[in-house]
Amino acid sequence: MKTIELATVLPAETAVVWDHVLQPRTLCFVAKGMLTFQPIEPCAFPERWSAGRFRVRKLLFGLLPIGWQDISIEVLPDQGRMHRMRENGRGWLIPTWDHTIEVEPVEGGTRYADLVKIEAGVLTSIVVTFAHRFFAHRQRRWHKLVKANFDYATS
Repeated sequence: MKTIELATVLPAETAVVWDHVLQPRTLCFVAKGMLTFQPIEPCAFPERWSAGRFRVRKLLFGLLPIGWQDISIEVLPDQGRMHRMRENGRGWLIPTWDHTIEVEPVEGGTRYADLVKIEAGVLTSIVVTFAHRFFAHRQRRWHKLVKANFDYATS
């Protein structure tokens, strides 16, 4: 099993960032350009994530089908001023995808962190390399979203 940890400081209030973490449209926005998630079961995303399993089809660069993934959401108890959401999923080629998002107030805004544990057998190194790039991309897109004052129409 390999672990990735990437963090950034977003110039936004923690409560606002946390509110957007809980919205599936944020996942779609921050993944855009690398991955597209299409709901399978249920057939549409909820307005807000809640505990449960959501199966999605994944498209690489919006075009190339790369299988399915179960997104299993768990909102973890707050730790002081830190909010956490865990997505303990699995997919077609990736039996373990344990992703925790942490947000907490820091000087200058909100510390946003992605912590991911990955196990994909012989493909683990390849998946970890892609995942590192993917989470760096997501964090760049988070900055774009914050800069646009959370206007999702910004591409």
